[in-house]
This record gives sequence, structure tokens and C-alpha cells, in this order.
Amino acid sequence: MTKRAPMRKPSLTTPPAGEAKPARLKDAIRQARIESAERTGVVVDLHESELARLELLNEALDSVFKEVPQGVELFDRGISRGDSPRLWLDAITHVAMDREKRLYRFVQDTRFSRQVLAETTHIPEMVEAITTYVARRLIERERALAEDAKPILRAAPSDLRIVSHPPQRRRIWPAFLFGMLAGALAFAAGLWMVAARLHG
Repeated sequence: MTKRAPMRKPSLTTPPAGEAKPARLKDAIRQARIESAERTGVVVDLHESELARLELLNEALDSVFKEVPQGVELFDRGISRGDSPRLWLDAITHVAMDREKRLYRFVQDTRFSRQVLAETTHIPEMVEAITTYVARRLIERERALAEDAKPILRAAPSDLRIVSHPPQRRRIWPAFLFGMLAGALAFAAGLWMVAARLHG
């Protein structure tokens, strides 16, 4: 009589063949927050839905702003939790939700009006639009720094002229001698006129 092989208990870590691997916990939490935001946006509180969606976008932008060079103070990212929540990127640009709380609107305040830079319902598309904006601001900063450095670059050492004091003193002596000679001539002319009157 042959012995039967013991049955193996199913593993809790390895999924059975043919089944997909479970998603990462972070992705699962993100998806749950999106679903929760959609439910609250329809049923409970639109304000909380706005905040939840902006927080999701803010988290997605972490990898973008990590690449901004240290020392660059162009951006000041943060969420303002007022009546109309906004995700600020700097002093003049922010992202807000539309009235239906589903559309991301990326706007910039100018001197004359407010300009819409991008609109989308998808976070990756908005991240791409903001990445383009950040890149342009960095290029503008580099050009401004290059413009400020131009006068220094033009003043090469070979172009610098140092004027010493002796040449300036040499220019003063001819003027002094000319003044002395003119004074002597004027004095002689005065004496001649006085002598002429006395003899006349």
C-alpha cells in the first residue's frame, strides 16, 4: 500500500497561477481616495471633494519639484484651504477645480486678467502641463541671470585701461606754463602802457 503525498497548504504570499499580482498598497490607497472623493462630491460635501483631488495632484507633483535645483526660490507650492481650495505653485499660478469639482483648471494671474493655461480631468495630463510651466520658468531664470552677467563678461582684462596719475600731472604743467607766460605778457603790456603815458 503506497503512501499518499501530504497536501500542501496554499501560500499566502504567492498568488495562484493565472492570477495577477496584487497592486501596491500606495496605488490602492490612491484609488480609494479617488473613489471617496467622487462619492463625497456627489453626496456629502463638495468642499472635501475639492481638497481630496487637489491633494492627489499635489502628491503627483512631488517627483517634479524634487528635480528643481536647490537654491531656486521661484516656486512656493501649497494648498490653501479657503472657501475655494487652490493648489498654489508660485505667487501668480494655481490649480483650482471647476464648479462640478471634476475638472482641474491651471490658471495664471497677469497684470490685466486671469489666463487659463490648461484644463483636464486627468491628473497625469495636468502634471505634464505643470512640468512644462516649471521648465519654462527655470529657462527664464537662466536667461535673466545670463543677461545680468553680460556687462561683467564684456569687461575682459585686456580691455581694461588703467590711467596712472603721472600723465594727468604732465597735462597740468603745460597749462600752468601757458598761464605764467600769458600773465607775464599782460604784465609787460601794462608796464609799456604806463611808460607810454608818462612819456607822452
